Amino acid sequence: MSVHLIGGGATTTADAALHAPFVTEALVRASHTGRARPRIAVISLHPEAEEKAAALGELLTEAGTGQALELHLTAGRPGEPIGLDAIADVDGIAVGGGNVETVRAGLEPVFDEVRRLVADGVPYLGVSAGAMIAAEGSLGSGARIGGVAVSPEDPAEPGDELEIEVGIGLVDVAIEVHVAQRGVLSRLVAAVESGLIAGALGIDERTALIVDDGALRVEGTGSVWRVLPAEGGVLVSTIGT
Repeated sequence: MSVHLIGGGATTTADAALHAPFVTEALVRASHTGRARPRIAVISLHPEAEEKAAALGELLTEAGTGQALELHLTAGRPGEPIGLDAIADVDGIAVGGGNVETVRAGLEPVFDEVRRLVADGVPYLGVSAGAMIAAEGSLGSGARIGGVAVSPEDPAEPGDELEIEVGIGLVDVAIEVHVAQRGVLSRLVAAVESGLIAGALGIDERTALIVDDGALRVEGTGSVWRVLPAEGGVLVSTIGT
């Protein structure tokens, strides 16, 4: 099964099509296990976790085009990591957005189990921060490298250094989101050029990157930006829809 990464911004029923490939794979997984309705874990660690989990669940239901889904919603709370019961016996795992450090910390205790489930054929959907933590090395929210600003800074947290933390490890390059909309391509370029990361994929809003056995597919209205080291600098290219 595949890893589905959405770069954020896809929050209306018009965006349900971006979620449809994930739901389709969850349906296939359910049929293989003899379940009539796919059981999907929907996890949010956003400050408005209950509302965000419910909204993501509604998008998945819309994407199912009438197919009944069994949604297991989990609204995380700061300082209370997600437990294994949130992802037990499921046909799909969907993780929403929020502050990437908070989302990563909340999910970290179940990283091993998420990897095991995905390896066993359970599809993963990550939206915004949920996409960023899917990487082996998860980008933080900092906008400086070596004290130098490399992208627009959060006015509430100026001066924060970009740090790389352990992610789930479903993809082997760093993942960035909201790229064109927040002007953070420069952060990826600087991170690769400095050697902080070996390479990265940046996903625009309302755009999905689907990773299946190493093959990449893009859906939606934007681009996926590929940033790799090159002789004398950095190579930037796009993977379009």
